[in-house]
Amino acid sequence: MTKSLDVITIGRSSVDLYGAQVGGRLEDMGSFQKYIGGSPTNMAAGTARLGLRSALITRVGDEHMGRFVREELVREGVDVRGVVTDPERLTALVILGIRDQEQFPLIFYRADCADMALCEDDIDPSFIAEARSVVATGTHLSHPRTEAAVLKALRLARENGAQCALDIDYRPNLWGLAGHGAGESRYIESAAVTAKLQAHLPLFDLIVGTEEEFHIAGGTTDTVEALRAVRGVSGATLVCKRGAKGAVAFTDAIPDSLDDGEAGPGFPIEVFNVLGAGDGFMSGLLKGWLDGEPWPVALKYANACGAFAVSRHGCTPAYPSLEELEHFLARGVRTPALRQDADLEQIHWSTNRHGVWDRMRVFAFDHRKQMEEMEGATPERIGAFKLLCLEAAQAVAAGQPGYGILCDGRLGREALYKAAGSGLWIGRPVEWPGSRPLTLEPELGPDLGGLSEWPLENVVKVLCFCHPDDDAAMWADQEATLLRLFASARRNRLEVLLEVIPSKVGPVDDDTTARIIDRIYGLGLFPDWWKLEPFRTQGAWAKACDAITRHDPHVRGVVVLGLDAPAEELAASFALAARQPLVKGFAVGRTIFGSAARAWLRGEMTDEQAVAQMAERFRTLAQVWDQARADARTGTEKDAGHVIPQEA
Repeated sequence: MTKSLDVITIGRSSVDLYGAQVGGRLEDMGSFQKYIGGSPTNMAAGTARLGLRSALITRVGDEHMGRFVREELVREGVDVRGVVTDPERLTALVILGIRDQEQFPLIFYRADCADMALCEDDIDPSFIAEARSVVATGTHLSHPRTEAAVLKALRLARENGAQCALDIDYRPNLWGLAGHGAGESRYIESAAVTAKLQAHLPLFDLIVGTEEEFHIAGGTTDTVEALRAVRGVSGATLVCKRGAKGAVAFTDAIPDSLDDGEAGPGFPIEVFNVLGAGDGFMSGLLKGWLDGEPWPVALKYANACGAFAVSRHGCTPAYPSLEELEHFLARGVRTPALRQDADLEQIHWSTNRHGVWDRMRVFAFDHRKQMEEMEGATPERIGAFKLLCLEAAQAVAAGQPGYGILCDGRLGREALYKAAGSGLWIGRPVEWPGSRPLTLEPELGPDLGGLSEWPLENVVKVLCFCHPDDDAAMWADQEATLLRLFASARRNRLEVLLEVIPSKVGPVDDDTTARIIDRIYGLGLFPDWWKLEPFRTQGAWAKACDAITRHDPHVRGVVVLGLDAPAEELAASFALAARQPLVKGFAVGRTIFGSAARAWLRGEMTDEQAVAQMAERFRTLAQVWDQARADARTGTEKDAGHVIPQEA
């Protein structure tokens, strides 16, 4: 039977609130970053990033945090059919911090939490039958109800020929052995816990733990003797994690020295944060194990993934993509502080972004100056009109993927708020309209701290009027602003769309934009998106796209802007741009809203008429683009059969 899943993990699921400040007490944290957490949840996401078909069985609450866990897992590519929504219990929370290199305080908020209500009824036999492996963690063996659910999953897995793995994941206070303030504690001796674990160890093909975790599983603090005690009840491969010494695997009898086990290469890196490192390690190990690699290779993957985890903030967000792992293994360590390796961090960022945007039909109504100059315009009237623009965009999108908006936060704030979470791609401008050299909107503040208030789904859009022949002073001024902006955007986990329009500054040829692109990348800036003006030749498009992919093979793509071009010109520019696979679509504004805005602001058009006209024009543009892309793929050049309505 062909299996549709590589691995199902089962057990804890939580929201981790990580203290953003490093080096202070948890009592003194002033802000927190929110991530998914819980060992099985981390492993599901970590293995998905490495290309495995992963799924999770757990419970979450019927509230905002539960929906966050579910949605984040989907964004990570994890199958969530086994994630049950509990109508009575809250999603577990964990508050964590980085005190120093050795102290990582954490508090578990798990009183009657949703994942501890997991029961046998939540285990679907047909779902388990799809998996090549099932991975359990120790916490869910601590309660009769969750224990029964895990045992049912393991029994079904074995009946269907799947392999079973255990991450001992011993947390004494989750077994009721330590108080709420002892979340950092990793070992308390308990004969009852040892007996419970040993009763189930024969069910597994792979057992993984730290030396302390094997101490609890084996019932002794002598690591070799503990491993031998586990071997006495289980024929599983035993993988013992040894911290800075790496890890060793034992497939047979336990030797007198841990050094005699099979090992993989370690990596000399700086320890920044140990929380979640074991789940990163396990993700890499599962990748090697399920790919059938020899244990030294699987342990190399595991050690590398663990190295990433201890070098970064957070658990799941620290884990590498497969491309990142392969790059790291081929290149090696350049700086022990991996989070300060710019090359590695860029690959990490660009290969772990959420969402797929292969088609981009974007209604751009982020215009400020152009609307402010229209008859009848006031800030309040413009804001109301932008709500109509959003209504038109949503009417055309109708919940389908591949649609978006560009909207500002100064005049279009209410539209931005209303668009949040709607499924639209949302770009938000930061440049002061028409500024050259580039000046940013005052709302960002002198230190760009305003970006910290933006939803993570907002994309920073910045328009820079620049030309390769600009003098040194102009370039220095604009580059300094871009460098500050990009640093702040990345710090706040926001993608950036960079728009460049050289034709408004000086003469252009086929090389002009490509030269700007080379210069931007030369600064060490990597836009997630590019917004480029419609070129008149295929050569200009080819050179621009080649420049982008040469510097950044993982770029999101390009959208072509309209520049208020006549309808016929816009259709022709689409036909040319659509031949480039890197161009994902368009971001057009005044061609869609121009005449409606002027008429509505003068009081000559109703809300309904404005929405209908803009929706028709946006829909037609989307059809023209889709046809241009289809023609480009088939190599045909033909009339798309669509007429873009002209302005009155």
